[in-house]
Amino acid sequence: MDHRGGKATRTASKAATATSKISAQGVKSLREEPIESPSAPGATRPNSRKCGAVGASGSLQRRSTPGSPERPQVRARGARAKKALLDAEDAVEGQAVPAAKLGPPAAGPPLSRASSRRRGSARAAGEQRPPPEPTEFPSPGPLVSASGAAPGGWNPRAVLDKLRLRRQEISLAAETVNKVVDHLLRGLKSCDSEFKDVGLLRTGSYYEHVKISAPNEFDIMFKLEVSRIQLEEYRNSGAYYFVKFKRNPKGNPLSPFLEGEILSASKMLLKFRKIIKKEIENIEDVIVQRKKRGSPAVTLLIRKPKEISVDITLALELNTSWPASTKNGLPVTDWLGTKVRSSLRQQPFYLVPKHAKEGNGFQEETWRLSFSHIEKDILKSHGQSKTCCEINGMKCCRKDCLKLMKYLLEQLKIKFENRKELDKFSSYHVKTAFFHVCTQESQDSHWHTRDLELCFDNCVAYFLQCLKIEHLEHYFIPGFNLFSRDQIDKISKEFLSQEIEYERNNGFPVFHKL
Repeated sequence: MDHRGGKATRTASKAATATSKISAQGVKSLREEPIESPSAPGATRPNSRKCGAVGASGSLQRRSTPGSPERPQVRARGARAKKALLDAEDAVEGQAVPAAKLGPPAAGPPLSRASSRRRGSARAAGEQRPPPEPTEFPSPGPLVSASGAAPGGWNPRAVLDKLRLRRQEISLAAETVNKVVDHLLRGLKSCDSEFKDVGLLRTGSYYEHVKISAPNEFDIMFKLEVSRIQLEEYRNSGAYYFVKFKRNPKGNPLSPFLEGEILSASKMLLKFRKIIKKEIENIEDVIVQRKKRGSPAVTLLIRKPKEISVDITLALELNTSWPASTKNGLPVTDWLGTKVRSSLRQQPFYLVPKHAKEGNGFQEETWRLSFSHIEKDILKSHGQSKTCCEINGMKCCRKDCLKLMKYLLEQLKIKFENRKELDKFSSYHVKTAFFHVCTQESQDSHWHTRDLELCFDNCVAYFLQCLKIEHLEHYFIPGFNLFSRDQIDKISKEFLSQEIEYERNNGFPVFHKL
C-alpha cells in the first residue's frame, strides 16, 4: 500500500507550487514520495484536480471549430509540461466543484411498450436520414521514441509478461468451452424449434487475441439468418431498432415471436434461454447463471476443471446493406485502406436482443446493431502494412496497448468493486477509444514496439479526454455517443477520470497488485 507523503499537508499556495513543479518535472518526485490513493472520489490529491477535469500532467489542449462539439485528441508528451503549468495556475485561481455535489441527470418517466412505439419516432432503416457530421481527428504528429522507463517508473513490458496466457492453460480452457458449445449447438439443431438453423460465430477478446490475465471468459454468438425484414430505428438512436417482417408467401418461421408486427426480442430471448437451460441439464458441472437485467446474453458457468464464464448471445444475421446510421462509421480509410473498408461493409451485420434504455427502465422489444465480427477482423489485420506483426514483418504495439488499457479498467473495477461508479464501464468503451486512436495514428511507424510507453500514454490521454467532454463516438455508428448522460452519468465519468489520472501520475500502482 502506498503512503501519503508529508508534502500533502502544506498550505494551498505551496501545494499549487508543488503541483506545477511535479507537472513540469514529470513523476520522478512522486516515486520518491509515494502517495496513497484515497477511496473517496472527491478527495484532493497532489498533481490532480478535483472531479470534472483532467489532472495537470494529463491535460490536453483541445481544438474545436465554431458550432461543433469538442473532439478528443491524442498528443505527444512534449507539450504537456507547458500546458500543465497553466493548468496548475488555473487550479489555484478557480476551484472545481467536487463530484459529491453534482447530481445525476434527471431521468424521464418510463414509457409503455405500445406508447414507446408510437412516440419513438421510428424510421425505416433504408430511408434517407440526415447523416451525422463526419468526425475529424486532428493528427497529433509522429510519436517520439521513449527512452528508459515509462512515466512513474513502471515497466509496461513486465506487466504484459505477467498478463501473458500460458499455452497449456489456453488449450485446456478452449477444449472445455468447445465441448459445451458443440453440445448446445447439436441440441438446438436437433430439436424441433425456431432455432434449428442456428450457426456458430466466435467473438470476443479470446478470439481477438487480446485476452488478459486468464482464459476464464468467452463470448459465443449463435447466429440465425433472417430475410425479408424491415428495420425501424428506435428514437433516432442509430443503434437500436424494431424488427418487422415483409410479406413472405412461404410463411414466417419466427411468427410465434411476433408482438403485433414487431419481432419481440424479449419473447425470442426467453425461448432461447429456455432451450439452453434444458440442454445444460445434461452436462455435468455446468450451470446457467441468473439473467442480468438488460443483458442479451445467456451466461453459463463451467465449474470444472476451472471456473469459466461463457456468454452465449443469440444474433440475427442480415445479409443486406448496413443501416444508414453507419454510413460515416468505420473510419479506417487512412488506416487500413478504402478497399478494406468496402470489403468489411460487404459482410453481413448482426442484431442482438439488447434492450434500449427508456427512462428508468428498458424497451424490451428492441434489437441492437452488433459488429463484433468486424472488430475481430480489424484486430486480426490491424496494421497499415499487410505484413504488420507477421514473422518477417515489423512488429507493432497496438494490441499491447489495448491489453494494458483493458487491464487498467479491469483492475480499477476490482479495486472499487464495492462502489457503483464503475459498474457501467466495460472493455467495449476501452476498445472503442483504442480504435479511434488507431484511426488518428494510422502509420505503423507510430506504433513501434520501442514506443510502447508513449503509445499507451496516448491511448490513456484520449480516453481521459473522452471522459472529460462526455463524448465517445461509437466506431460504427457516429451519431451514437457511448458516454452520453443517458448511458453513463456524469459523476461516474468524473470518478473514473480521477482514478485514471491518479494511476497515470503515480506510475500505475494498480498494475503492481498482480
